Amino acid sequence: MRSRNFILLCLCVALCGASALAGPPFFTDDPEPVPFGRYEFYTFSTLDRSVGSYAAAFPAFEFNVGAAPNLQLHVLAPMAISALEPGPITYGVGDIELGAKFRFVQEKGRRPQVGIFPMIETPTGDRHRNLGNGQTWARLPLWVQKSWGPWTSYGGAGYILNRAPGMRDHTFAGWQAQRELNKKLTLGAEWFNPGRESMSARNTHLLNAGGIYNFNENFSFLFTAGHSIRGDTHTVAYFGLYWTWGKRAPGDEPKLASSLHSAFGRATPFRIR
Repeated sequence: MRSRNFILLCLCVALCGASALAGPPFFTDDPEPVPFGRYEFYTFSTLDRSVGSYAAAFPAFEFNVGAAPNLQLHVLAPMAISALEPGPITYGVGDIELGAKFRFVQEKGRRPQVGIFPMIETPTGDRHRNLGNGQTWARLPLWVQKSWGPWTSYGGAGYILNRAPGMRDHTFAGWQAQRELNKKLTLGAEWFNPGRESMSARNTHLLNAGGIYNFNENFSFLFTAGHSIRGDTHTVAYFGLYWTWGKRAPGDEPKLASSLHSAFGRATPFRIR
């Protein structure tokens, strides 16, 4: 049961960032969509190690497109690994994630930007091999973000609807802060509470830290590592590569050049993006 719960969380990656990654490589996400006419692609791996078991995504793929002003469409497809100690190791296709991020309040002066990022997880993974949820489930978050100088902070909360056997509806929340050290490197840290996702799980609180290194304006390396500070024991990590391309309006900055994005969804050990 515990291994299945871990892999369920692993199939999305949440985290689901200032302008760039507000989500991967973090669990907490931001309200900023991909600019209209631009594209993002991630290939990444995640790990969630706990007492007696572990879950991983290797590899996982995420694609985002700015479909309209303030609207981003999202798809994530992971290959999932689940293992009990002692016990079998299973590997195969995980649950595919579909979502749409919509920003309905723009940041201006002291006013933060605000958006929603609803997602559904489709039951493409094999539940009997601990590679999927077994039923479609949904995540309904609200995200807020504010930037000042080299600093950006974002976070929010939401609700998960999951009626699969052994799982439960629950709330989740997270908050992240990051600083752009230079045009190449941004570092950040977060607190994240995925909520009680199953009947057997405790209410875990996680501290996570990492960043993004920009090789150039279109290609970056993302990384985080963290550990639980309350509830069930988890050691988590995320490593990924990011590409962006497409048209850019005059004066637009590359999204990844100045901030982090969220892994909260996205095939991370915890399901929230």
